[in-house]
Amino acid sequence: MIEPRQNTTNAVRVLILLALALAGAAATGIITIVLTAMGANIMWGIVLQDILVFILPAILLAVICYKQPWRFLEVDRVPQWQAIAVVLAIWAVSLPALNWIVDWNENLHLPASMAAWEKAMRDTEAALEQMTNQLLATETVGQMLVAFVVVGVMAGLSEELFFRGALMGIMRRGRANIHVVIWTVAIVFSAIHFQFLGFVPRMLLGAWFGYLLVWTRSLWVPIIAHTLNNGMVVVFQWMGNNHWIDSDAMERLGIPTDGSFPWMALASAVATIALIVFAQHIFSKKPL
Repeated sequence: MIEPRQNTTNAVRVLILLALALAGAAATGIITIVLTAMGANIMWGIVLQDILVFILPAILLAVICYKQPWRFLEVDRVPQWQAIAVVLAIWAVSLPALNWIVDWNENLHLPASMAAWEKAMRDTEAALEQMTNQLLATETVGQMLVAFVVVGVMAGLSEELFFRGALMGIMRRGRANIHVVIWTVAIVFSAIHFQFLGFVPRMLLGAWFGYLLVWTRSLWVPIIAHTLNNGMVVVFQWMGNNHWIDSDAMERLGIPTDGSFPWMALASAVATIALIVFAQHIFSKKPL
């Protein structure tokens, strides 16, 4: 039982978390403007955002509101090798299915009456994609490792601390059903990225990270899963930039090029669901 320091409601704790995040966002914006004027690399702004908007608010919320902050965030439990093996296996098996869902989401269109909204979303998506391409324009091992730390490790650590550790940590200690909590946080997690053409796959990943936390009771497991998902994009792109693999083909794995039925994606989805069910069974039987 995690004891709160004050007799405040969960709603107040969520507001405290959001206020801290907004303050961090304001500070990030000001500092980023200064860094940009000085010609600093875009990665510094991203690292600042991770620290000031996600990591510090989550830790401060835990310290301010709970007597056992590390237990509240569930970072005091070392992940077991079985959990890491499950994360690796499901990541590999789910790639074709996830690629197909990404492609399906990107090709969704709003009704004609909402054409202006769709154009705005696609323009935003294009701007964010351009920034992502800058981050992934790596050729040397050093460049790849820096991008891996920023895009993979920092994003995985910061976003899991904030969304699964702090936000979900508050909500799951209320009266709501745990599945409602996991999917609500997953929706918020996806929406906050403001990349609505990738909303569904990101929501599914957010839910997967949430279930991993509940089943293993260690935030390090979803952190590893999140880092793996983001970091391997960096690695594949780096290998593609050096012409060792076709990175575009990796992104299209599971998406038929001739318009045929996506059998590989379907098989991937079935295998992924089977592995998730198996993982839940293992975690429920084995104390972690």
